[in-house]
Amino acid sequence: ADSLYVSEYFSQSAQKLSFYSWYGNAKLFHFRVPEDTVLLRWLLQASRGKGPECTNMEITVHFRYGAPPVINPLGTDFPANATVRPSYSISITLSSAVQNTTFVNVTTPAAGDWFIAAHLPEAAGRIEVKGFSTPCPYMFQADMFVLRLADMPVLEPGVAMPQTVVSPAKALHVKVFVPKHTAVMRLELRNCLTSEQKVCAVRIVLGSITLPQSFQRIITCVGKVNCSLALDSPPWDKWLQIMVESLGAANASVSMEMLASFRACRPGSASSFLNFSSLNQSQTGPRPGSAGAAGSPPLSTGETSRNTSDQRSFCLQTQPVVREDLDVVSVRYRLLNGPSVPVNSLSPTLLLLSLNTGMDSGGSLVVNLLLNKTSVSLANATVVACVSAASPVLSLNATHNCSTAFFQGYPLRVSTSSLEAMLIVLYPQTDDWFLSLQLICPKGQGECNAAEAKVTVFAYLTPCFNDCGAYGQCSLLRRHGYLYAGCSCKAGWGGWSCTDVTKAQSVSAQNLATLLLTLSNLMFLPAIVVAVYRYYLVEASVYTYTMFFSTFYHACDQPGVAVMCIMNYDTLQYCDFLGSVVSIWVTILCMSRVKKILKYVLFVLGTLLIAMSLQLDRRGVWNMMGPCLFALVIMIAAWVYHGVKRRHCYPPSWKRWVFYLLPGITLAFIAISVYAFMETNENYYYTHSIWHVLVASSVAFLLPPRDKHKKPWAWSQKLTCRYQICQNDREELYAVT
Repeated sequence: ADSLYVSEYFSQSAQKLSFYSWYGNAKLFHFRVPEDTVLLRWLLQASRGKGPECTNMEITVHFRYGAPPVINPLGTDFPANATVRPSYSISITLSSAVQNTTFVNVTTPAAGDWFIAAHLPEAAGRIEVKGFSTPCPYMFQADMFVLRLADMPVLEPGVAMPQTVVSPAKALHVKVFVPKHTAVMRLELRNCLTSEQKVCAVRIVLGSITLPQSFQRIITCVGKVNCSLALDSPPWDKWLQIMVESLGAANASVSMEMLASFRACRPGSASSFLNFSSLNQSQTGPRPGSAGAAGSPPLSTGETSRNTSDQRSFCLQTQPVVREDLDVVSVRYRLLNGPSVPVNSLSPTLLLLSLNTGMDSGGSLVVNLLLNKTSVSLANATVVACVSAASPVLSLNATHNCSTAFFQGYPLRVSTSSLEAMLIVLYPQTDDWFLSLQLICPKGQGECNAAEAKVTVFAYLTPCFNDCGAYGQCSLLRRHGYLYAGCSCKAGWGGWSCTDVTKAQSVSAQNLATLLLTLSNLMFLPAIVVAVYRYYLVEASVYTYTMFFSTFYHACDQPGVAVMCIMNYDTLQYCDFLGSVVSIWVTILCMSRVKKILKYVLFVLGTLLIAMSLQLDRRGVWNMMGPCLFALVIMIAAWVYHGVKRRHCYPPSWKRWVFYLLPGITLAFIAISVYAFMETNENYYYTHSIWHVLVASSVAFLLPPRDKHKKPWAWSQKLTCRYQICQNDREELYAVT
């Protein structure tokens, strides 16, 4: 009946999309699908602004179950030994319509975490000054509708349960719980008949859909009364959903008996006493006189032979592993019996790597195997390993296939010719992960029944593999309460872990960029000399301050290896921005020729207001344009006042206009145009250097001449006395009578 189904709706707030340059530009949505869901529908809504800057745009949306999608819109390289499986994605086009609504349906989805990532095309790389241009807002919102069965029938192991498919339009949904250590699950359909007592035609779907890859098992039972299917290594400790669809006539029902049975795998492991002893001594360190760092006492010869004979009765050998949480998305797995694990050919050795907290899928799982060459007695023997989620691979020696019932694992292999192997799983899905190892001989298993190999296992979860290298920065990203990490590359390097050298800058190019951005500030020296020569000492001090902090800020701001920071980066940036704006402020006020007392009051008051505005918004365009416009108003008002008072154009000299003011104004306008409209990430080092040169040169031209009553610096006249380097001035005192 319809009342058996319950519909639920989940929504998250819309996010503003960004053009893609690294993973942090992709907007992530995190949902959790409840158990017994039979239908999942995504409602994807994309919209854009209505301004003229808004153009046709294509939005890419990626889906993944269990972890954030691993995407590569730029086509860059992934690190070596990394496993990459393409994500499931769709494109949404915003053309003439302001809004686009798209539906995506998923039948029988897997319960748990689902992630959606959306982004715009590749970023153009242009550096836009905040306030000069208004970017078009592109918004994206994802909503989730689920339809779940309130009372889904449960199959009990070993008990035949009669079921009925009412019609082809309505499928039958049942579920069965798969216990831990299940090696094989077998599903049987018995006495499958229609309501007309004919042989049924049904389709059976085992498992749920997971994106980007789905490993559902499908049986088509046509013309048979009994059908069966066996699953090797089904997911442990999980509910397995089974759907039965009728392929017969529309008005005919189908009845059957369903039977689920399991074959368990008997695990063998070290004794609990040894495990606790190892855990205790590994935390406190080896005691004096102990047998080894692992803390396990040596076994006698009889115990060793008895353990070897017992291995034949076990289908796997488990090694105790401790999960040690180090930080956010940072976990280390420690083997209690030491980093080396014994591997034989009789049964696989199993290690559990727990990643089921819900907060572990935002990093990278790294598994490193190192074979002890002296431990292998057979030169041609190979240790085959498989990393899988949900359930382990239990038959490595039979087919060499690294796959379970619903998961394609990641194979590894070490031998005497290749002693080391590494695997990097990017954004591993939330689940229990297993590492299976087994010794394989090329001439058959009988050759290495008595052989054993020692393999050192290093396994850990890290936010970013290799910390993004020398040319990347590992950034911790957040979506609501979910944390994940991504690499932001620099100096032209690219890729998931900043290992792609396609557009990387060479060391010489990095040195050249640093020299251009720092040495171009020396163009302030002419302006400083002119200011000192004309007795503008306060202005010269401001230019010196600007030159110093701009030089060392750009020396610290470099993305590559040519970096030198004399103090905190944020402090250098603030001082550079403050000096740049105050230099423009004092230069224009100096050109206005107001009274000295008023000029210095405006110097101090303007500097304080500029410091406050930069603290509020350091990159706002009005932090520079505001003081410039206000100072220009003061300068124009002062020039008009001087011109009216003298009844002559001010400044009065045509030479002053032609040789100083017009060149200085031209240089300033060119500098502003380069700064606001020409800078990109690729040409920044020379366009910004041009900005330094043009601004500093314009200051030297725009500074007004010195006051007429002041004499030029005449050092030779001031140093005429042999014993004193000062000049005595006589003051006339007048008595008032």
